Amino acid sequence: MSDLAFVTGGTGFVGASLVRLLLDEGLRVRCLARPGSDHSNLKGLSVELIEGDLLDRASLARGCEGVRYAFHAAADYRIWVPDAREMYRTNVDGSVNVLRAAAAAGAERIVHCSSVAAIKPPSADGSSTETDAYADDAAIVGVYKKSKWRAEQAALALAAEGLPVVVVNPTAPIGPRDIKPTPTGKIVVDFLNRKMPSYIDTGLNVVDVRDVASGHWLAAKKGRVGERYILGGENMTLKAILDGLAFLTGLRAPRFKTPYAVAWLVGAVDSARLSMFGGTPVAPLDAVRMARCRMYYDASKARRELGFSPRPAREALAAAVNWFCANGYAPRPPQFPRLSEESER
Repeated sequence: MSDLAFVTGGTGFVGASLVRLLLDEGLRVRCLARPGSDHSNLKGLSVELIEGDLLDRASLARGCEGVRYAFHAAADYRIWVPDAREMYRTNVDGSVNVLRAAAAAGAERIVHCSSVAAIKPPSADGSSTETDAYADDAAIVGVYKKSKWRAEQAALALAAEGLPVVVVNPTAPIGPRDIKPTPTGKIVVDFLNRKMPSYIDTGLNVVDVRDVASGHWLAAKKGRVGERYILGGENMTLKAILDGLAFLTGLRAPRFKTPYAVAWLVGAVDSARLSMFGGTPVAPLDAVRMARCRMYYDASKARRELGFSPRPAREALAAAVNWFCANGYAPRPPQFPRLSEESER
């Protein structure tokens, strides 16, 4: 069987790093790309593009033909959506379509990119592991998280049926090529543009997106079918992240902590505005409710079984600052050095 890999989401944040890693490993890479989508993350790469989407089974069959590995990294990643059914179709039905198409094509290993959104968060200041599970999605906050949980449940069910599926659960990736940007990347962009007058008391597990890509490849080579692996780095409060950015850039970190009640009120108003008039979310209530819990996770299983070894969070933050500044998302702080493109590989 040829060393051909099929990647969904290759034009996106995690997928772009994954494609580069696979090419560096000597694999041929085929990517699914929606018609009219932004292909800038794949510019200059020797990649075969298959035009289609997750609900187009014919395009998935073409993409999976002859592949040895399949990586499903595409998802609708929005905290607020006007129609929840659209997100469920993409994230749940689309995932099933990809996994079945890869299995039908005879893929040796299929890696499903889930999220720690599908893992029950810690109740206090501890860290969750792969054994922390929701009984159902009733307690899960937000349509995005519910859709990722349902997609993961479907992936694990297919693995139980005999499909060679391994699940990975990235935490909060950060780093180069975050073109949208993601909610975590937006923290960096807003900080650089001095649009963060305050912060809330929350926490994230920060991991370099390039290490998340490495975790996908390690899961394909070493992961056990039907298992899930947290791909995480360092647990950090939002204040610690902002202080780290301040240290890197010389810019001042916000000092005022917004009380949760105030953040909840702002979120309620923003959600009401979105429901009535639509538009771009600023601070939807689901995002505020998610932030009430510190999303801390333990990647020991991936370290132990896969050899996963993420770099320090400060390197991920530096790479993100460099990429956002180099690509016009924010002015480059005078103290921050211009890093080479090689540092972003």
